[in-house]
Amino acid sequence: MAMRPVKRRKRRMLQIAVVLFFGFVALFGTALLIAINAFSGEDHSAFDAPPPKTMGTREKESPEHAAIAQEIRNGIANPPSGTRQQQLAAMRKYLNDRGAAATINSEIREVDVNGISAEWVIAPNASPTRRLLYLHGGGYVAGSPKSHRPITSRFSEVANAAVLCIDYRLMPEYSRMAGIEDSRTAYRWIVENGPSGPSQAEVLIVAGDSSGGNLALSTVAWARDQQLRRADAAVVLCPQTDATLASPSLRTNIETDIMQGPSFGPVVNAPRAISLWIVYLMHRINPSSPLISPLLGDLSNLPPTLLQVSESEMFLDDSVRYANKASAQGSVAIVQSWPSLIHVWHAFEVPESDEAFERIGGFVSEYAK
Repeated sequence: MAMRPVKRRKRRMLQIAVVLFFGFVALFGTALLIAINAFSGEDHSAFDAPPPKTMGTREKESPEHAAIAQEIRNGIANPPSGTRQQQLAAMRKYLNDRGAAATINSEIREVDVNGISAEWVIAPNASPTRRLLYLHGGGYVAGSPKSHRPITSRFSEVANAAVLCIDYRLMPEYSRMAGIEDSRTAYRWIVENGPSGPSQAEVLIVAGDSSGGNLALSTVAWARDQQLRRADAAVVLCPQTDATLASPSLRTNIETDIMQGPSFGPVVNAPRAISLWIVYLMHRINPSSPLISPLLGDLSNLPPTLLQVSESEMFLDDSVRYANKASAQGSVAIVQSWPSLIHVWHAFEVPESDEAFERIGGFVSEYAK
């Protein structure tokens, strides 16, 4: 008789376990359906063609680029020890130190942009009424005006413009939306303020690289919707344009993208629903929202836009799809590609960078006179 209560308790516990298991399965399945239905966005595979025009003229990789690529491989193979927070701090310091140590020909002036720390980067030939807003890359978690001086200084030279680079708020300390808001604040500010004080911009260019390229494209679309003074041109280097991770090259170029493949590849290779949830939880914004996926928005009536990208990097097709869709919707959009280069090679003193900035100078001369 004494055993019956024990058996009943065991049976009850088993029943509860079964209910919890199937409840978890149902919840997990619902989460997957939400990701696929709500986060995926429209199919943009129709914009995979035409392919980009290869601009590189070198038959082989330059020795300088090969040395930088090897340095990156060594750094990825030997990451700094410590917690994730300590590793992030080390990466930020490395990028800032590298940028500060670079030899540039521009003057640096610190400035406050409505509460946002920033700096003007002014080449000797730059006109104070020709202005370029630069939004740096770094995966939304790293980078600064200091880290990107090798790029901003070159932009100032080839565009004959004073470059404003802002220290927008980064994740994880701040939300993804905070960086978007800072970019918008800077856009409004640079229209009416130059390196010498308040004055109207005669020429306005918006540029950025990687995650900063994403911010740049999002910002010019927002400015159009707000009916603000339109930028004369936009230039984005290796941008992410689709946070739904749908571009084919995100998977096909994992092995050839030595910079992003080791860290970003596992996210992309996860089951699609899980990848979408990772993006959502990281950004706290629907991945299919044009806020973080400019490709998925309206691309009509935008400034003439130049996109430069490496054919071996994961974001290749993000640029191809964006340029083809923007062109189809009546905007001027040109994508230029280079074979076998690292992501945002523009940041390094290599011949391939010189070639890319020469093309940027030609684009700016044509569209931002």
